[in-house]
Amino acid sequence: MELKTHSGGTVSVSDVVFGAAYNEGLVHQIVTAYLAGARSGNAAQKTRSEVRGGGAKPWRQKGTGRARAGTSRSPIWAGGGVTFAAKPRDYTQKVNRKMYRAALRSILSAAANNNRLVVVDSIEVDEPKTSVMKARLNDLGVSKALILMDDVTEAVFLSSRNIPNISVNDVEGVDPVSLLRYPQIIVTTAALKQLEERFA
Repeated sequence: MELKTHSGGTVSVSDVVFGAAYNEGLVHQIVTAYLAGARSGNAAQKTRSEVRGGGAKPWRQKGTGRARAGTSRSPIWAGGGVTFAAKPRDYTQKVNRKMYRAALRSILSAAANNNRLVVVDSIEVDEPKTSVMKARLNDLGVSKALILMDDVTEAVFLSSRNIPNISVNDVEGVDPVSLLRYPQIIVTTAALKQLEERFA
């Protein structure tokens, strides 16, 4: 299939990567798994065996009139452990590589069909200045976009990091959430070829 470039020309792309049918269920599963993998799961509490102290029996077993007790770190004591203590957990979900690649193809195809892809020859800037990048984006007519490049240069990264709603990434670091989050995706022709090679 052919994609129009911002300069008015066209570029040939693979139908496998940019012409696939949209699989909403698969995309939802991949996005859910990606977001779940970002959760830290760092809640932690101590059980009765992990709380410091409580080694000696507080008082003898019989004859005191009080309830028997073997440790002062019992969950029913102040300063004791937690009965069902929360522990750090891993929220990651298993995703097959074929499923992930199919979901990315589905997202890229939908972006191409909905005219969300802005294909440019390059996005290079001469100097790392925010004003220069803003002027470049204004020429492209975008204000909220993901910039995909084959190789992110330091000048592009530095000149775009202070612009709200603009994210710069290379093909190796592309993820499904970023592709769906931004209304427009600025992609260079070199990055298009890398996307084809990676997801074909």
